[in-house]
Amino acid sequence: MNIVYNIMVFLHIVGAAMIVGIWIGNMKKPTVHPRQFDGAALQLLTGIAMMGLIPALDMDANYFKLGIKFAIGLAVGVLAFIGRRKYKKDEPVSAGLAHAVGGLALLNIGIATLWQ
Repeated sequence: MNIVYNIMVFLHIVGAAMIVGIWIGNMKKPTVHPRQFDGAALQLLTGIAMMGLIPALDMDANYFKLGIKFAIGLAVGVLAFIGRRKYKKDEPVSAGLAHAVGGLALLNIGIATLWQ
């Protein structure tokens, strides 16, 4: 069961890299790329899976922190979905929307790593 949890952590980090990496790569011309939505979906799915594995592995968890991370992750997912739809329809994606997706994902990474 521990190996499954570690695979989920790996995929969770890959999802974060997809969101933040594309955001930083497009900083000069901000947009929301469809792969950012894929990264957000990957993060949500692996995050939920990890939360389900916590009791099975008898791990201590700060569920308040995880709840905040889930709410922010859900916001990132919704915003990335909106941006993806605009991108696919060749509609302009506002810089605010692009920076909200990347910035909130970066905030979630900060919460994950700095909040003990």
